[in-house]
Order: sequence, then structure tokens, then C-alpha cells
Amino acid sequence: MQSILTINGGSSSIKFALFEAGDSLRRILEGGIERIGLPEATLAVKGSDKADNFSRSVAAPNHTVAVGALMDWIEERIGGVALAAVGHRVVHGGPKYSEPQRITTEMVTELHQIEPFDPEHLPEEILLIEAFQIRFPGLAQIACFDTAFHHDLPRVARLLPIPRRYETQGVRRYGFHGLSYAFLMGELARLAGTEAAQGRVILAHLGNGASLAAVRDGKPVDTSMGFTPTAGVPMSTRSGDFDPGLVWYLARTEKMSAKQFNEMVNSQSGLLGISETSSDMRDLLECETQDVRAAEAVAIFCYQAKKWIGAFAAALGGVDTLVFAGGIGENAPIVRARICDGMGFLGIELEEKRNAANAGVISSETSRVPVRVIHTDEEWMIANTVCRVLGPGAVNKRD
Repeated sequence: MQSILTINGGSSSIKFALFEAGDSLRRILEGGIERIGLPEATLAVKGSDKADNFSRSVAAPNHTVAVGALMDWIEERIGGVALAAVGHRVVHGGPKYSEPQRITTEMVTELHQIEPFDPEHLPEEILLIEAFQIRFPGLAQIACFDTAFHHDLPRVARLLPIPRRYETQGVRRYGFHGLSYAFLMGELARLAGTEAAQGRVILAHLGNGASLAAVRDGKPVDTSMGFTPTAGVPMSTRSGDFDPGLVWYLARTEKMSAKQFNEMVNSQSGLLGISETSSDMRDLLECETQDVRAAEAVAIFCYQAKKWIGAFAAALGGVDTLVFAGGIGENAPIVRARICDGMGFLGIELEEKRNAANAGVISSETSRVPVRVIHTDEEWMIANTVCRVLGPGAVNKRD
């Protein structure tokens, strides 16, 4: 039986999952190396076999060492020959890559060239690809681009209101979380039927990274993230949208460099910046009654998400389905309730008990708009995409 490994590299982590590809995709195990660059880095694995459930310390001062430790474990656990392919989540495909495809030497060279599009993710993702090429030279590797879902946005949503010459350089709204959105649309069709998936759908992927997308007739109409994943709603440490004049103001008043500004809006802002205590929504909800800073961070997050839902309802000419996903979207009833509060004019009404139970449908019987909570699964989407790219025998069933 062939296996497919999925790799999702972040700035301080490498997540992975192993699937068995038969008549359907079966997840064998999943895990990751967390806290890369810190002394207490860990490799944790959870699988159907009890022997696969463990967590242990690993030396991971950087991604190069971390991926080496991961590949050592992969060879120990399954052996390189058992793998049919590796699927990589590549956050940014730039203007060229709008479809998943096999990774070639030429593609790696081009990805290096577009590193300035996403310096927060691409360097580490390329490093992972190159490391697998060296360790497993004959193994097929497939790039699954997070920007692909939004590639054909209408021009009115895609173009940025800056001098037109930058469009020829690839500067545009790209949007992200595309693998999640593609999965959610497939799940919506499976759970609610094709007609629902072809309607006016607003998807809210709310987690450490958070964005929303508007979809009509199964095609993306707009999305909150922009040229980079920093735009849109406030996130755990990312700022989301604000007045770009702040760049010049801080350059004059604090002599802040472009690099320092980038660090601030990506790593020191959002929930962490407002609360001054934590980037984790769970921590903030726990202490919001005692700490006004935490309460304001939660309130701003909910308010901005509500604004984007309203804006996308206007762009779509109404809304037929609202979907919550992501770590916050799937597990924080109070956040969903605050976002949806006062949205009865759009036909959105939650049922308190369903929402508190994180039910699949959390809207009330009288709500004109079904509100759903769908567990997103980017790893399954990557594995399924790999099967499709590999050709005959592609797997597209849910296990």
C-alpha cells in the first residue's frame, strides 16, 4: 500500500501527516516539530498505532536541523521506499503558479526568485523541499499552493489601488488559506448539497492566522488577506489592515526601518500587541473579565470579523451560508456568538445550545442563513491533491 506524506512548514514549526492511499485516504498518523529555534523543541506524533503516540525533545536550532530530525524519524518509522510522494503546502505561488504540480529544479529556482513576495514563509518551505530532494532524490514532490484558490479573483478585487506599473511585477491581492477554503467548499457540498456550495457563501477561517473569503457559484469573489498574509482581520500576532501612513509616521518619529516595521506588524501586533500578554485567544477569553487589554483584543477581533462578513455580504448581494473553521472558528463558541450578534438583518441567527456544543449547524431554526462549523483539514486536502497530480487512481473520497 502506498503512502503519502504531507508537509506544512511554518516559521517555527513543521507539521506533517501520513496517509495511506487506497480506495480512500486513510490518515495513519500526524505530528510536528514545534518551537524550532528554541531550546525546548519537541517532536510529537499521534497515530492509530499506540507505538506512534509520543512526544520527545529534539535538537532543532533551525529548520535545517529540524527537517533532518524529521527525515531520520520518517526513515525509522516507514522507510523512504514506502512513500509514493510528498505533498508540500507552499504558501505563496506568486503570479505564475496557480495549480498544484510536481516540483522540479526549475520550479525551486523560480520560488527562490519570488522569495520577496513572502519572506515569512517561502525560505523555510524551499529549504524543506530541497532537503527532501537531497535525502530522497527519486521521490515525487508536489507543491500545493495556498494562493491557488484565489488566483482568478475578479479584477476589481484583485487589483491594488497603487500605481498600475506594479501589477506587471506581480503585485496584487493573492489571498491565502486557499487549501483550507478548497476543502471547506468540498465539505459544504458533501454536507449540504451542491446547491448550497453554488450559492453565496462566506467562509471564516479563524485561527492563529485568520481570514475570510466570499464565494459565489463555487468561485472566489474576494478575500480579506492581500499581497501578503498580514492583511485583513487582526490575528494572533499579525496586525491586519490599518492606515499605511503609519509606515512613514513611525519612520519619522521612531526611526523605524522597513525590516523593523515588518517584524512589528507580523510578530508583535494583533491579539498579542493589543493585549500585551498573549497571542492565544483561549488565554484572552480566560482573563478578559480581569484585564481590559485582553477584553479589547477579543472585542477588536470579533468586531473586525463582523465587518468583513458585512462587507462580503454586500459584495455577494446577500449571503446564503456562513461557515466557521480554524482553531478559533471551530472551538470558540463565545467568539462566534459575538461575531454574529446583531446580524439578524442579514438573516444570521445562532441557536445558543448548538453553538455552545460546537455543533455542525449552529444557526437557529428561524435563521434564514444556515451557519455551519466545519473542521478544516489542510493535510487531507494536500494528500488528495497529490493523488490527483500523480494521475490515474487519484483518490477523492473521504475516509
